[in-house]
Amino acid sequence: MKKGLEKFYDLVEAFESLPTIGKKSALRLAYHVVMNDNYCGIKIAHSIENALKNITKCVKCGSMSEHEICEVCLDDSRDNTKMCIVQSAKDIFIIEDSKQFDGKYFVIEELDQYAIDSLTQFVENNEVQTVLFAITPSIANDAFILYIEDKLKSKDIKFSKIAQGVPTGVSLENVDILSLSKAIQSKVEV
Repeated sequence: MKKGLEKFYDLVEAFESLPTIGKKSALRLAYHVVMNDNYCGIKIAHSIENALKNITKCVKCGSMSEHEICEVCLDDSRDNTKMCIVQSAKDIFIIEDSKQFDGKYFVIEELDQYAIDSLTQFVENNEVQTVLFAITPSIANDAFILYIEDKLKSKDIKFSKIAQGVPTGVSLENVDILSLSKAIQSKVEV
């Protein structure tokens, strides 16, 4: 069946290479843009091309930006004394949607000397007083937090991390032991 449809199956493979897209979904998407909605396929291709040409990393914080400096770093209404450290620029979108953080962000994808130097410079330039770690809870990430705290120990900074534990609406039988342990340790009075 693939004979004579190489270009179609190349498209299926391209969709399948995306995260969370399996073979059936990739086939469905490819079929849709080829047979049902050519305009949608052209629009997607144009949007991908445009994004690849125009989106880069902010030189200050490492977030996504269409300019040298991102909108958050340029926003004077944000609280420069607060900084949230994330491990992926996409995490910033989720935090921003919550409307619970009004400070600046800093992305550390890889823990290397360049990242530490950039972080230190960012802290000094923004007079950061509090750092919130918004990273996935794990033993490795706890070590990540301790390492960064150690590198910034000469600064007068208060550190915190996002709360962890049992999600709302989830029964205890469906909660992993690490999350349950953290929830018990972080209990609050009622």
